[in-house]
Amino acid sequence: MSLQETIEITSEDRDALRRAVKSLEHPGLAARLTNIIGKPVELIGYALPSFASKAITSATSKGLEAALKVALRTLPASPRTHSQLLHRVLATASGAAGGTFGLAALPVELPVSTVIMLRSIADIARSEGEDLSDPEAALSCVEVFALGGRAGSADASESGYFAVRSMLAKTVTEAARFVAERGVIKEGAPILLKFVTQVAARFGLVVTQKVAAQALPVVGAVGGAAVNYAFIEHFQEVARSHFTVRRLERIYGKENIRSEYDLIAGEL
Repeated sequence: MSLQETIEITSEDRDALRRAVKSLEHPGLAARLTNIIGKPVELIGYALPSFASKAITSATSKGLEAALKVALRTLPASPRTHSQLLHRVLATASGAAGGTFGLAALPVELPVSTVIMLRSIADIARSEGEDLSDPEAALSCVEVFALGGRAGSADASESGYFAVRSMLAKTVTEAARFVAERGVIKEGAPILLKFVTQVAARFGLVVTQKVAAQALPVVGAVGGAAVNYAFIEHFQEVARSHFTVRRLERIYGKENIRSEYDLIAGEL
């Protein structure tokens, strides 16, 4: 029997896991956006024209590609003081532009917002004990964008937190090995493109909600800023929960935490 199997989860860590489960299994972005604009975002999203969907798909991929480069090349060694507030301010400013210029601003605004969020996610990761010099940990920061996106009608067995992590696990492992072995990022490497594609498929769900909210004529710059504030706040919450789970896995073992996670999820 391993040491991890004999360690009893403390009440403090169990409470932290409970908060993480609630956040990861019941993401609240749609509710936040509905409060801002006064209309259900999911229904608005269905009304977006086809050209908007194509623009979202393209901008989502470009945003994640930019975030991946930042994650694997330029993340600072230590978190900056008050960085979470700074990231929210920057994202809010970016959202104001999106609210003013609408879909036309998305190809520029979304990559900027995504990189801002990535740096915020990285700071949260470090605060939970992650070593971002490890490619796997850096890729886990980008993975957060997949964990934060869920379609309301999706089957829980396919969209739950561990289901998504399992779907990405092989790609993350292979991509991390690729980066570790070469020491530099090779543009257009198939395994990195595969990783971006998998994350984009889920991140795009959330981006659609964001664009739908910002596309309303009554939103404007102020509403666009509020939407982006909710957008980054959502992913900060998801990141905090994700890296809490990873921290607890390092202490108690993956199987123990998965069992406890499933038990808590069944109670919520």
